[in-house]
Amino acid sequence: MPHSVTLSNLSWSTPDGRPLFSDLNIVFGPERAGLVGRNGVGKTTLLNLIAGDLSPASGSVAAPAGIHILRQSVQVAEGDTVADLFGVRHALALIERAQAGTATLEELADIDWMLEPDIEAALARFGLSIPLSTSLAQLSGGQRTRAALAAQIYHAPDFLILDEPTNNLDRDGRAAVIELLAGWRQGAMVVSHDREILENVDAIIELTSLGISRYGGNWSHYRERKALELDTARHDLADAQKRLGEVERKAQETMERQARRDGAGKRKAAEGGMPRISAGGRAMRAEQTGGEKAAAAGRMAGEKRADVSAARDRLEVLDPFKVSLPSTGIVASRTVLRVDKVTAGYASDAPVLSDISLTMTGPERFAVIGSNGTGKTTLLSVITGGLAPFSGSVRVEVPCAFLDQKVSLLQPQLSIRDNFMRLNPGASENACRAALARFMFRGDAGLRQVRQLSGGQMLRAGLACVLGGERPPQLLILDEPTNHLDLDSIAAVEAGLVAYDGALLVVSHDEAFLKAIGITRRFLLGAPLGA
Repeated sequence: MPHSVTLSNLSWSTPDGRPLFSDLNIVFGPERAGLVGRNGVGKTTLLNLIAGDLSPASGSVAAPAGIHILRQSVQVAEGDTVADLFGVRHALALIERAQAGTATLEELADIDWMLEPDIEAALARFGLSIPLSTSLAQLSGGQRTRAALAAQIYHAPDFLILDEPTNNLDRDGRAAVIELLAGWRQGAMVVSHDREILENVDAIIELTSLGISRYGGNWSHYRERKALELDTARHDLADAQKRLGEVERKAQETMERQARRDGAGKRKAAEGGMPRISAGGRAMRAEQTGGEKAAAAGRMAGEKRADVSAARDRLEVLDPFKVSLPSTGIVASRTVLRVDKVTAGYASDAPVLSDISLTMTGPERFAVIGSNGTGKTTLLSVITGGLAPFSGSVRVEVPCAFLDQKVSLLQPQLSIRDNFMRLNPGASENACRAALARFMFRGDAGLRQVRQLSGGQMLRAGLACVLGGERPPQLLILDEPTNHLDLDSIAAVEAGLVAYDGALLVVSHDEAFLKAIGITRRFLLGAPLGA
């Protein structure tokens, strides 16, 4: 089948022998498929197997020769330029020699005089207007991703794989990726947590520890199917609990009847109503019968308990994460934050922010939005005291917590539990464990060192530590909280923020996330300087 990728009984194990997935069978046809799954389930490994960078433990991968893959992070080697992303360094050098009159006749015959205009058009499609000689090291992460996307499309691959293409992209960059997918007619696989992107695919492919499953339609259709599965799981759990109750009730009734018979037999024997030997034989048979019935009832009850446990485990996987938090006690009329005519940046002669003013009052949910380079992170640095403004003033008038992209307020060498106690002095051990459990760190999970956590776990730990105390801060500031998180982690973060009743200031390009957490106001920063 042209323009398709076929996995046949595909299995792979980690170098230490731990099976990551086994016997995967699926075909990615000439369609736009979104690949989803929790971090650590093996999505990136699967991409490496498809690309031929890894060999399967068993099974096979059939993929077209013209397959292109865009990695999460565009690797930059020293001296690489935009031309190297397109693989045209030597072709451009040939054009330069031809223009200088030093190319041979054979070389002149091979020149593509439309090369530069075609590449410039591909870059423009993703909002870039930069010389091909530009060093990749000089570009921001978002600009490198845009240039890499342009390079992929320029080569018109038979099958395109995009690994988290919208990480580091602003709204315009995301729109360009959505437009690209909308017009794509070959095979494409998109690994993404971006629900806007996933709304523009033909199928959702879910990779779990149990295998791989296809759901026809886009993200909304997938969520509808998962909601039906959740309803079924709840029904199965209720049914299993009902059957267990019936078995336990019948077992109890059987034991009580047997106890009454045994008691009646003993009374009759004591009254001399039957010979001693006969009474002893009956007693022995009764004990054997009672024991067999008790054993049978115990086996049946054990089976039903196992059914309940399996149903509960399935429900826990499917059930949306929910959390309850103490109130911040914020008053609706309270001024939370006041930024007055702030000009700031990293060089006084080239400020990133100029004359910025904003005010937050009460439990507002405030989003700072704008293209890459407009100063969103700089504004947060000024508000949180990490950067002094050149002019103007900032007043944070309530207790505040800031979770940057690296969750730097957590000390990586400490456990989650120790970070909580450090940030909430005076909290009891029980209060700590309860707060961590709200964010799914139950039992020994709270004793893990922060440096051992994934990005989603680290953000969850940060939220647990700052929001789980007796009195959460009345203002919470977040910088791109959904970058690099899987969909389950995003759902957990959203649940925590929905339960939080304080003021929220967030920088994010993720519209689905902003909608889910109930943003009420937006502050748009202008075009980047020099754009």
